Amino acid sequence: MTPLQSVPLAVAIPVAIFVVLGSTLTLIGALGFARLTSFYDRLHAPTLATSWGTGGIIIASSLMFSFIEGRAIIHEFVIGLCIVVTTPITLMMLGRAALQRDRAEKSPALPPEMLTRPKRKDRPQD
Repeated sequence: MTPLQSVPLAVAIPVAIFVVLGSTLTLIGALGFARLTSFYDRLHAPTLATSWGTGGIIIASSLMFSFIEGRAIIHEFVIGLCIVVTTPITLMMLGRAALQRDRAEKSPALPPEMLTRPKRKDRPQD
């Protein structure tokens, strides 16, 4: 008998629910990425899907392997924390780089008020 065959229904059902939830959120993010047209729109859907979808799958994995191993498995939460922290930072950096590029090129995709940089009091203006 394999360790997976010994998993009781009380553990298997929440694990299955979290896997389906995480996978569904990731699929929704992938579909949003494929269907949305603008670069700025495309940034949003996969970011949320990565954060929440990864969270669901990590919870499911931790539940399953904590039961199989007979001890708390926390290293998966460390991996998940790294993903959840780095994904929004990556989104912000990509968005700012694209905005700077679009401002430099005077892109028609930007509204007129976004074509100029806002003035900051703490930075000398060029």
